[in-house]
Amino acid sequence: MQVTEPMIQDDSAAEGKYADASDGRVFYQEWGEGPAIILIHGGGPGAYGYSNFRKNIGPLSRRNRVIVIDLPGYGRSAKRLQPDGLTVSLASAVRDVMDHVGIERASLVGNSLGGMTSLRFALDMPERVEKLVLMGPGGSLPMFTPFPTEGLQRMLDFYEGDGPTIEKLSRVIDLLVYDRSAITQELLEERFRVCTLPETMQNPPLRKLQAHPKDALWTQGIDKIACPTLLVWGAQDRVIPMDAAFLLQRLIANADLHVFSKCGHWVQWERPDEFNALVEQFVNLSKGL
Repeated sequence: MQVTEPMIQDDSAAEGKYADASDGRVFYQEWGEGPAIILIHGGGPGAYGYSNFRKNIGPLSRRNRVIVIDLPGYGRSAKRLQPDGLTVSLASAVRDVMDHVGIERASLVGNSLGGMTSLRFALDMPERVEKLVLMGPGGSLPMFTPFPTEGLQRMLDFYEGDGPTIEKLSRVIDLLVYDRSAITQELLEERFRVCTLPETMQNPPLRKLQAHPKDALWTQGIDKIACPTLLVWGAQDRVIPMDAAFLLQRLIANADLHVFSKCGHWVQWERPDEFNALVEQFVNLSKGL
């Protein structure tokens, strides 16, 4: 069967490659040399690896080997079946990329759905995780905020009703960031083009998401995660609210929490310089780099 290559443009110099696996191929790009960092994007409409991390790849790859993936069903990666739940399927895609490029251990940096994927990976394959950086990750429960939040509900409803429109996408983006002025029309149009690719429209990600016990990560033994973990949150996150950090910090023994003021769900986008410095120092601490 011939595979159609999605028309996704980026301004990177890195050649994209595929990790072929029985569950479906996974698209990835890589930069730099050194201890491995894998950047895992969130689950909003039009999300894919390079788009979500274009402000972070350069600084983080100065002393590290940085790999950015498209999660299954996003960007150029094939959708996968989810017999054991969403997060198990996504974590297996990360493993397939690591196996393909010959990385035994890596630090995982995940935003939102990518953070949830990173948690699942650490639960299932702890021996392959060096450190975790989780930015507003799914997989926890807020202590005080009603859930699901308005921001999360807009994501889940994006493909419903009259289907995707750029106006609906703009309303999703409104709740992803604290300062909307940072979002250009070009970025909005790029994400709309990606979220309406024919392959994506046939199998929209997160559409009619069915809860699976393994996706309720707070019930899955998070307290057993032993690797150094950095929780990063925007104080004004309206998708995964900051009070969801409290349960994770309590359960994960080696977890520290850093909160950015006047910042929403996209910390890596809204506060890139501070975020990059924080992550680079955390990942390379004690490595003598």
